[in-house]
Amino acid sequence: MGEPSIAERWRAARPPAAGVHVDSAACSRQSFAVIDAAAQHARHEAEVGGYVAAEAAAPVLEAGRAAVRVLTGMSDAEVFFTTGSNNALDILLGDWTGERTVACLHGEYGPNLAILTRHGFDIRELPVDGSGRLDLDAAAAVLAANPPALVHFTVLGSHSGIVQPAHDIAALCRSGGIPLYVDAAQGLSHLDCADIGADAVYSSSRKWTAGPRGVGMLATRPELLSEATQLSLGHTESNVGLHVGLSVALGEQQTEGPRPTPARLRDVGAAPRTVLAQVPGWSVIEPVDEPSAITTLRPPDGVDPLAVRGRLIAEHSIVTTFVGPERAPRVMTRPALRVSPHVDVTDADLESVADALAAVTG
Repeated sequence: MGEPSIAERWRAARPPAAGVHVDSAACSRQSFAVIDAAAQHARHEAEVGGYVAAEAAAPVLEAGRAAVRVLTGMSDAEVFFTTGSNNALDILLGDWTGERTVACLHGEYGPNLAILTRHGFDIRELPVDGSGRLDLDAAAAVLAANPPALVHFTVLGSHSGIVQPAHDIAALCRSGGIPLYVDAAQGLSHLDCADIGADAVYSSSRKWTAGPRGVGMLATRPELLSEATQLSLGHTESNVGLHVGLSVALGEQQTEGPRPTPARLRDVGAAPRTVLAQVPGWSVIEPVDEPSAITTLRPPDGVDPLAVRGRLIAEHSIVTTFVGPERAPRVMTRPALRVSPHVDVTDADLESVADALAAVTG
């Protein structure tokens, strides 16, 4: 027998799914190792107290930070654990002392827009093409003619699987001397996020990295954050067990390397788009060959995707995502259904999703 495939390794490392899980863009399934590491740390806290247990966990946490540096290609980055992506953006903007103008995509994530607004930023839109992807030539002209103080760039939105050219926008920002903050919540461990060249990259744990909920990571260039902010982060109340679990999950991703998982997920993405495009009444938003594993489905007229999601779970044990317009309020006018399998998905899984989707809407 040959070497197990990445799908086989992933499947063997986890408890069996209770049905079909195609919801990785919301929350992936953790491995035995991640679950056990977080639980073992909690037990150690009960035995010796939280502070002593945290000191003992320091090597694991530092290994997690090192894995972030590898996966982002930011070899000299300062890495911080957060409570998630929103928390990371809040930290970055709370530390910002410059002019409060920011450029971002038309399809920016709704909660990100709210955080930017709360911090007093004037939000400008970067030009996009008909699919919602950044128009590089037009963006170059806009950034040169009227440069913002900051560019905030989400590499993969919450509302669609269209991949954004993060490395290219980073080159534009460098040439114009514009700081760049990258939201890689849907990108890390899914797309190639190495060596983007951003000033800061942040992500969550629970999505494609398959770590615990309630934790995330922030990587910044050295001395980006003020000493006061770094001191505050070092004394923030935190669940170290989640940090440990995330560190183990990051280590699993690092073991695979920064590119094999994205390569497999590119292949994964084409399959559901092909199969689900045949379900009567539903339309797939992304091109078949879009290099992500997210498929967004526009429902037939009169069909509520939230109700469909509920029936898929209750009647078929299939987990998908309801995507409401609040996820991208400047773009979305109606809700959608999202399918986001991980590397372990099978053809039989996708046929089950297609059959169930037809059944609950037929």
